[in-house]
Amino acid sequence: MAAHIQVVLKDDVENLGKSGELVRVRPGYARNYLLPRGLAALATRGNIAQIEHEKAVATARAAKLKGDAEAVSKTLSGIKVEIAVQAGEGDKLFGSVGTKDIAEALEKKGQKVDRKKIVLAENIKTVGDHDVAIKLGYDVTATIKVSVVKA
Repeated sequence: MAAHIQVVLKDDVENLGKSGELVRVRPGYARNYLLPRGLAALATRGNIAQIEHEKAVATARAAKLKGDAEAVSKTLSGIKVEIAVQAGEGDKLFGSVGTKDIAEALEKKGQKVDRKKIVLAENIKTVGDHDVAIKLGYDVTATIKVSVVKA
């Protein structure tokens, strides 16, 4: 029966562990798969310390980016954009208002938002006020008011 060796994972490996974890694997698996692909490093004191340092840096960077996303969320939450489109009977639009239209309206207000971050279950097809969510990442979501009016 072969002995196990300890390695520190550099990346998430399915059915094995997450990045930064210390895991025990068979020597052949480490030698032939994990080490050549750069997915793991042998568990030496230096490697363990380096992975811990990288994890701390990544955590600090994620915290900073989450703070930035929350600041953007606060500025976006108070914004109301108005989009003028042609509409027919019963306030039905001759088309629809999509994420591209909302992103352009926000840019006119001075807020540049990637249209892929704007969440619409389906395009807006009626005149009126609509709440639209914008996912900024890091579990931060802002809600803006979109007012669709007849042109």
